[in-house]
Amino acid sequence: MEATSPGFHRQRNMAQISPVARISDLCIGFFLVLLLALAPVTGSAQGKLKKRVDEDFSRIDTDDNDLISPQEWKRRGNFEALDQDGDGFLSKEEMAALYRAGSRGALEHVNEPVNPPAMDASYETDKIATSALDHVTLCGISRESCKMQDSEAQFQRVGLFETGLGPQFPKEASCLGIDDYFALPYNYKRSSSGARHGGMDMPAAWDTPILAAADGTVVGMYGADNSQRGREIVLRHAPEDTGLPVWLYTQYAHLNQAPTLKLGQRVRMGDLVGLTGNSGLSAQGDRPTTGRRPAIHYAAWFSDSRRYADTGAAIVPEHGFWLDPNGIYRGGPPFDSASLKALPENEKFVLIPVMYTDGTTQPANTRLIWPYTCTHRAKRLAE
Repeated sequence: MEATSPGFHRQRNMAQISPVARISDLCIGFFLVLLLALAPVTGSAQGKLKKRVDEDFSRIDTDDNDLISPQEWKRRGNFEALDQDGDGFLSKEEMAALYRAGSRGALEHVNEPVNPPAMDASYETDKIATSALDHVTLCGISRESCKMQDSEAQFQRVGLFETGLGPQFPKEASCLGIDDYFALPYNYKRSSSGARHGGMDMPAAWDTPILAAADGTVVGMYGADNSQRGREIVLRHAPEDTGLPVWLYTQYAHLNQAPTLKLGQRVRMGDLVGLTGNSGLSAQGDRPTTGRRPAIHYAAWFSDSRRYADTGAAIVPEHGFWLDPNGIYRGGPPFDSASLKALPENEKFVLIPVMYTDGTTQPANTRLIWPYTCTHRAKRLAE
């Protein structure tokens, strides 16, 4: 037998490979290169999530005992659901489940707004110039044109301070909860010592549908590079929309895509208003952020007036005040932060009306819902 070198065998075998096989090998090679290219991105995303969990856990664990108590959790919701071992505390691993939302919030049937859209003419007639607003309201709600030395006082006057409210979901429901609660001090991530979180954040999977909390009218829409809130939509809800004796405004921000709605368009409770993302400028406001986890930023204001101004970056109700979004679901007054803060402790947990993924609501006749759908616990266990 003629002796041959390994190199000769390789050359001969390559010559015998068909063109189809060569193409197949090239495709496999390209796929492997692609996986290697994407691996650092995936690792980076996991690293950012771990950093977020570590930072949040350290900040919430005020007594540094490596466990979070119900008192430290401050009514962010879902404490019992996250406490998997039932010991009355949250470990870091248990808390991390808050950021692994999975498919919760996915709709079986998406409620698209009516087409052709129903329009509300008062969207234009009720709009006023920003010059018609008093400085306290303009500064305290838009947080524009505020002097650093008096911004904290302005925020206090319009209700941007902690109330102690928290969500309590129906026992039958598995719902997405809060990480950054209303008026959380943000001095650990902002340059201003008086910085407060104007709303509450709920982590969710990318592109989880965000729902209109009630019937209402689209009065504001802003782009990804407009502010730290990123892509956002603002709805105005008349008293007849909610059954509440005030004009209510709800804000949905950090959207992954621009809303397909139009200014002045009417939406129904449960209609799709956007998809969950992490859009928005960095804390320094100089560039789009890439490190924020996907979540909805959900905020609310109330007013005795139907009139409002659009600053070009924010909606500001005339005579407006901040409203802890949990307070929307109490069913009636009080709405102001001072009165909500003064409520007895046994009234601080608010039973939240919800919409399930199949489109049903609890209670059945509610006119307000949580902005993410919930799943039935029995169904989730079966999955």
